[in-house]
Amino acid sequence: MASVIQNWGEILRTQNLGSQDDMDVVSRWLLITRASVFPMTITSAAIGGLLAAAAPGEKSWAGFALAFLGLVLAHAANNMINDYFDLEAGVDTEGYVRGQYAPHPVLSGLVSKSGLLLAIALVNLLDLAILVSLTELRGWPVAFFALLGLFISVFYVAPPLKLKHRGLGEPGVFLVWGPLMIGGTYYVTTATLPAWVLVASLPYALLVMCVLIGKHVDKFEADSEKGIRTLPVVLGRDRALFLAQELLVSFFVLVFCLVLTGTLGVWTLLVFGAAPKLIKVLRVLNEPKPDAPPAGYPLWPLWYVAWVFLVTRLAGLLLVVGLLIDAFWPVHLT
Repeated sequence: MASVIQNWGEILRTQNLGSQDDMDVVSRWLLITRASVFPMTITSAAIGGLLAAAAPGEKSWAGFALAFLGLVLAHAANNMINDYFDLEAGVDTEGYVRGQYAPHPVLSGLVSKSGLLLAIALVNLLDLAILVSLTELRGWPVAFFALLGLFISVFYVAPPLKLKHRGLGEPGVFLVWGPLMIGGTYYVTTATLPAWVLVASLPYALLVMCVLIGKHVDKFEADSEKGIRTLPVVLGRDRALFLAQELLVSFFVLVFCLVLTGTLGVWTLLVFGAAPKLIKVLRVLNEPKPDAPPAGYPLWPLWYVAWVFLVTRLAGLLLVVGLLIDAFWPVHLT
C-alpha cells in the first residue's frame, strides 16, 4: 500500500510515474486525467466557497460540495477531451511535446481510443447529474455557468472553433477558472452573485492563464510548425514571456488593491509570502531555456510552465488560507 501511495504522490507532483511495472488502477486514471493540474480547479472552487462563507445569509454547503465535485470532474473531462481531439486532428504524435513530458493516454497505451471516449462520456454523464441537481437547487443560472464552461472546454481544441488554435485558449481559461468557477461556486452556495465576487475572482484567474501561457511558450516551436496559433505564437516568444511576468505581478497588485478597497480581508495579504518565489520565477522567465534538463527534472521539454506553476500553487494556497482565516476572523480596511 505504501508503494501505491508513493505512486500517487509521484504522479500528482510530476504527471509521470518512474516505473509502470506495478501500476494500479488509480495511478492509471490519475495519468489519463492529468490529475497533477487539478489543484488549480480545487483552488478556484475553494476560493468561491470561502468568499461565500464570509458573506451574510444562509448557505447550501451540500450545494457547494456538489459544485466542488462537479468542477473536478469537469476538469478531468476537459483534459481527456483535449487529448482525444488533438489525437484525432493529428496534433498529438509520439514526436510532439504532449507525448514527451508525460504519458499520453492513448499513445502510451494507458487506454484505447474507444476507452477514452467512454471515459469522457461517463464523466460528463456524472457532471450532467450534478448539473440537474444544482439547477433544481438554484435555477437556470447554474446551467448557464456549466454550459458556458463546457462550451469553452470542448471547443478549446474541437472543430470548428478550435479556440487554442486562434489565440483564444488563454482568455478562455481566464474566464473559466475565474468568473465561471469562482463565481459559479459562490452562486451555488449563496443563491446570489454580487459584482464584487466576479472582481475578486480575477487575481487567481490571471495566475491560471499565466500557467497556460508558460506551457504554450514551451511548445512554441512545435506549435508554430503545426500552424497552431496559441497566444504565444501570435505574440511571439519574448512578448509572451513578458506578458506572463506582467500577469504574475498583476496578481499581487490586484489582491493588494482589493484589500485596500475592503473587497478582500487583510488576511489575504498572506499571498505576499509567495513574493520570494515570484522574484525567482521572474528571473527564470527573463533567461533562455536551458539546452538540457537539470538532473532529475521530470517534465522536459516543458520548462517555463513548471516555474510559473510553482508561484501559482503557493500563491493560490496562501490566498485560500487568508480567505479561510477571514471567514472566522474578518478584518477589512473599509
